[in-house]
Amino acid sequence: MNTPLRLLWVGTPPEGLAGHAWGPFDLQPCDSLEQAAKALRDAVQDALVLQLDAVALQALPDWQALSHAVLDTAVVVIAPGLTAATAMALVGRGVQDLLLGDDVDEVARALRLAVERKRLERTARKAYATDLATGLPNHAQLLEHMTHLLALREREPAPMALLVLRIEGLSTVELSLGVESANVLRRKVAVRLRAGLRASDVVAAIGSDAFAVLLAWIDAPGDGERVAAKLTQALQQTFSVAGQPLAVAVSSGVSQYPEHGRQADDLLRRALGQAAATPVAGRNGFANRAERGPAPAANDEQL
Repeated sequence: MNTPLRLLWVGTPPEGLAGHAWGPFDLQPCDSLEQAAKALRDAVQDALVLQLDAVALQALPDWQALSHAVLDTAVVVIAPGLTAATAMALVGRGVQDLLLGDDVDEVARALRLAVERKRLERTARKAYATDLATGLPNHAQLLEHMTHLLALREREPAPMALLVLRIEGLSTVELSLGVESANVLRRKVAVRLRAGLRASDVVAAIGSDAFAVLLAWIDAPGDGERVAAKLTQALQQTFSVAGQPLAVAVSSGVSQYPEHGRQADDLLRRALGQAAATPVAGRNGFANRAERGPAPAANDEQL
């Protein structure tokens, strides 16, 4: 445990944490969630610690950058007023640990274990090529496929684009209708994405509420944004789950090769960061009963 763990910290770290026996820790203070989101877009961190008041805690499950943060970073929340419902929502979004206090020994231990669990999670994720809830390629398989394709592009240059679509409202469905209903909604999102793309395009599930679309080639610089807008519009059509009409909200990010990078990680990080920073489109960011709206797409009912 000699290499310092890199921590982004929103709040005030307890005294003595940096050189603690469970560390050492390299602390980077952040004044706000927005500053933390920017830091995550710039570089991978070992952990993100969020010390939040009751109001900020209530809104955290819908923080746009959370799906980006939990992908490769151990997120730990410190909140004395944590309720069971909020805790379950945050765990469902991928938060590694939740603490009620800021005792330095407890925090240091929790951070070290959270980082180690995240590393084991990444290793396990690489062992499975498929996202179990949707049947789509997962994060690790997407990166592997991109790496092979990028190597080919270095020999045979051609532009390509990577889209990330973040879906808001899945956690709301999970809380109100249950885990299986949320998974059904994820599968229907996947079907609708697949239906709007070419056979050569790749759709992957890269988190509990995020999907990636790899456009293996594009004809014009604006094709990535155009496809992202088309898919966003398609996802705003009402879904039917457990006999109820549901709507989701979507934010998207786009990165292009070679303009935005030549490595798979760099392209994915850029698209994720952009999706986290982009305002969502549709039903105020929540999936809930749709009072009015278009009928579900026909292929939704096959699930």
